[in-house]
Amino acid sequence: MKKENLLIVISTQNADSIMKFPLLYGGVCLPREYFKRVHVMFWGASIQTLQENKTIQERVLEIQHEGVEFSSCIVCAQEYDAVESLEALNIVCNHTGELLTFALKDESWSVLTV
Repeated sequence: MKKENLLIVISTQNADSIMKFPLLYGGVCLPREYFKRVHVMFWGASIQTLQENKTIQERVLEIQHEGVEFSSCIVCAQEYDAVESLEALNIVCNHTGELLTFALKDESWSVLTV
């Protein structure tokens, strides 16, 4: 089976790393047809960085227009009091472990973690 889907899990709090790898690469995957579906997941400390960093927020909104999907760990988002601000960025707050587990077990997905 061909890997047609990409899940990028971001857990780092380093803003420079978030901008220069997962959001840069994730943002070009669909226009360049590297993958048919791209989903970026914020988990842990990356949620706090996203909540505080306007540049990252702007980049998220930009690449959503390319069709990139976003979600965030609901438990982490609640701990950072970030659910409302993430949802305002069209980031779904849910139990991300379900998608992660599915992607790890399914041969059509590639999973990157940062």
